[in-house]
This record gives sequence, structure tokens and C-alpha cells, in this order.
Amino acid sequence: MRIILASASPRRRELLEQIGLSFEILPSHVEENAKAKTPEKLVELLSAQKAEAVFAAVSEEESVLVIGADTVVARKGNILGKPKDKKAAVKMLKQLAGKAHHVYTGVTLIYRPERAEEPCQVRKKTFHEATKVRFYPMTREEIQAYVATGEPLDKAGAYGIQGVFARYVERLEGDYSNVVGLPVGRLYQELKQWLDPGQLPAVSGGETNPAAEEREGCHEGI
Repeated sequence: MRIILASASPRRRELLEQIGLSFEILPSHVEENAKAKTPEKLVELLSAQKAEAVFAAVSEEESVLVIGADTVVARKGNILGKPKDKKAAVKMLKQLAGKAHHVYTGVTLIYRPERAEEPCQVRKKTFHEATKVRFYPMTREEIQAYVATGEPLDKAGAYGIQGVFARYVERLEGDYSNVVGLPVGRLYQELKQWLDPGQLPAVSGGETNPAAEEREGCHEGI
């Protein structure tokens, strides 16, 4: 079975490798034009767009699991994606410094098992996770120095919690990996619902978790 990450994000790649998943990368180049009233719904829609675009490009004859994801930062209803330039990054960090915000990651899984002859045998599930993050206050000089590193320019909210910016993070409430870009704990629990034990990554010295008996409903029309 092919497992495909529909993202070029090195952070998501590292997180999947961390939990022992064998996968390949096939980035989605779909235009991100989803509109939603809430950040939760937005990331779910965008993750679904990415997963569906990659799934459509894969041969129908093979067993495949596609993982799509999207992450945004939000404060008081204001959604912050990736800054378009350094000026925008400075503006975002000024909004977040010394305050709390939420990070939302939407994930869409599309799974076609082996010998899936009917459309109804293709399964799809979309979910999101939210993590509350609070920063310490930052001086203007600290914000400008961080932006000058170039690190925030490809990250939602203009910061990378796994990098040097960790020095400004006061506390988290929720899943750390969700802030990095993929809630791998929740993801693994969802995979257990669909995959057989032999398809899940083994843990050296431990037992493989049995596949759950319940199965998600099928998805048609992909």
C-alpha cells in the first residue's frame, strides 16, 4: 500500500518519520481558494482540497492512503496564514507577542484498500485539532531580529515553534505537534481505525496496536 503525504512541508515529513510511518511525498499544487467563516472549517476545507487533488492523480488500481493537511494561526477571529513578506511577518508577530492565540491544523485522509472495486469502498475522513499558544512579550528589536533570519516567511503566523522562536513561547495547551504542522498522535489513532495491524508502523520491542473493529463510512464521488 502506498502512503502519500500531499505536502512539501519538511516539518510534516519529519513528524511522520518520527512516528515510524513509511510514506512518499507528492505535493498538491491545487490553488488554495477555500472560504470559511471559522479557522476550523477553513483548515478542514483546504486539507480536503489537497488530499483530493493528489488522490485523483493516483492510479485507481492500487491501494493508497493520502494524507492532506493545512495549518493556520488565529487570534480573536483573525486568521493568519503565511506572511507574504518580512513586513507582513513583523505585523503578525506584533499581534501575537505577549498574547495567546490558537493554532488549527486540518487533516484529510482518503483511503482506497486493495481490490477496491466499488466507489463506496473508498473512505474519507476530515478532522482538525486546535492548540492554544501564549507568547512572552517581545521587543521591536527581537521581532525584527527574528524576521531577519528568514525563518517565519514560510510558516503560518510567521513563526516556527520548533526553531529558535521557542525562546518566546510561554506555554501550550494541547498538542505540540499540531503547532508544528501535523497532529500525529490523533492521526495515528485515525489510521488504526482503517488499517490492519501489519500496515501500521511497528515499535521496536513493543506490540503492534490491533486494528479497531469499527470502520468509518465509505466515501463516494471522489
